[in-house]
Amino acid sequence: MVAFFLAAKTETILFSQVDYSCTPEEVQQHFQSCGTVNRVTIRTNKFGQPKGYAYVEFLEPEAVQQALLLSESELHGRQLKVTAKRTNVPGMKVFRARRPNPYMGSRAMNPYMPPPFYSPYGF
Repeated sequence: MVAFFLAAKTETILFSQVDYSCTPEEVQQHFQSCGTVNRVTIRTNKFGQPKGYAYVEFLEPEAVQQALLLSESELHGRQLKVTAKRTNVPGMKVFRARRPNPYMGSRAMNPYMPPPFYSPYGF
């Protein structure tokens, strides 16, 4: 069996403890000393409010090591926590069967269900 994995993007970091009023331009200026910033993504919820963490993608992989040194630096008076972005490995999720819903009633597990038995005597 031949297994192959997709090339993981190693140029991205995740940093948390981001101030809610922080803009992508300010984040780019903060990480500009590490290398060329390609993209800044500040995660938001469904209402558009920031979640408190963001991703920074660099053009060169060496910039990630420089950015990890900026962990515990301050931006907008908050101490940042910088980590390398993890990548999901295909096939690592464990399959868990769905539990039956107790409110759906009981169904036969067999797709063929015999017809109900009627007494020939009418009882």
